[in-house]
Amino acid sequence: MKFIISGKNIEVTAALKEMVIKKIGRLEKFFHPNTEVHATMSVEKMRHILEVTISSNGLILRAEESTGDMYTSIDKVVDVIERQIVKNKTRLEKKLKAEALKAENVPSFAEVEEESDYKVLRSKKFAIKPMAIEEAILQMNLLGHEFFMFSNADTNQVNVVYRRKDGNYGLIEPEF
Repeated sequence: MKFIISGKNIEVTAALKEMVIKKIGRLEKFFHPNTEVHATMSVEKMRHILEVTISSNGLILRAEESTGDMYTSIDKVVDVIERQIVKNKTRLEKKLKAEALKAENVPSFAEVEEESDYKVLRSKKFAIKPMAIEEAILQMNLLGHEFFMFSNADTNQVNVVYRRKDGNYGLIEPEF
């Protein structure tokens, strides 16, 4: 695995680098040797945040954790990525390009649900009106939701705005 480790508002010490490589390196058995791991450490007030993105032959896994200690954040990120691998084992086996994930190394757990076991508990329909991105964010905030789907007045396409963990907003646009 190739590690790219960077820091924002924190000096990335050799000990922190070694810990990231050691802990995330345990997941190497699931991926090819050319897999890239991007780890970004940052500190905001008293929060130590670690964002990890693993990309391998079309597969992208991402985890972000925030705790009071960077070493704890590292442990939690590894746990999240392991859960993603186990939870999505069936879906990953079907959708990944050939050999992107070494499926024989993924542990088989009884609690892993098949895709057919997912149940839609509620369905909702509503009219989508054309609006600007700022208006969509305002509507989302007025409703108290974490996301809002709307028709973008500039592009005439369906977009989604959402609130990020850091308090900022994101926009999802379709790509054709």
